[in-house]
Amino acid sequence: MSTTNPYDPANFTRRVPDGDDRERLVCDDCGFIQYENPKIVVGTVAYWEDRILLCRRAIEPRSGYWTLPAGYLELGEDAEAGALREAWEEARAQLAIEQLLAVYSIPRISQVQLIYRARLTSPEVAAGPESREVELFPADAVPVEEIAFPSVHWALGHFRETRAQPVFAPRSNPDGATGNLPGGL
Repeated sequence: MSTTNPYDPANFTRRVPDGDDRERLVCDDCGFIQYENPKIVVGTVAYWEDRILLCRRAIEPRSGYWTLPAGYLELGEDAEAGALREAWEEARAQLAIEQLLAVYSIPRISQVQLIYRARLTSPEVAAGPESREVELFPADAVPVEEIAFPSVHWALGHFRETRAQPVFAPRSNPDGATGNLPGGL
């Protein structure tokens, strides 16, 4: 009986498995394939009356810039529950999700982002541990030059497009947009 751990990274080699078309991590002992898949991000464009909730990041990447309350979906977590949890963690915000606003694909960082449109159930918000501050901005006063990520710009634009619509088709990346930051970051 082997005493090696089949999931020990030392037992894996990056190679193209039989029947596949790309390199994967494959266990040298048993042939198990360790798939490396994109991360799922969940978040919200949350509003109170005519104001939109933004969080000034207290962490890298893009510390000091404004973003939506969003973050990684946890294992075993429902996507909507994850979006609600992230809003609480980052902005101490209580929300009612209305519907899926957009699905964005950011291949350079292997992310798929599920962004919901949500209504704050109270205007009471406060910075969580990952936020320097939070603010409810009037829609025409969002600090666009200080937005952290391209997908936040997209989500805010898609929110404006759909704000008056009770039901709409979820949006996606603008044509040709991949989420690359200016300067190639």
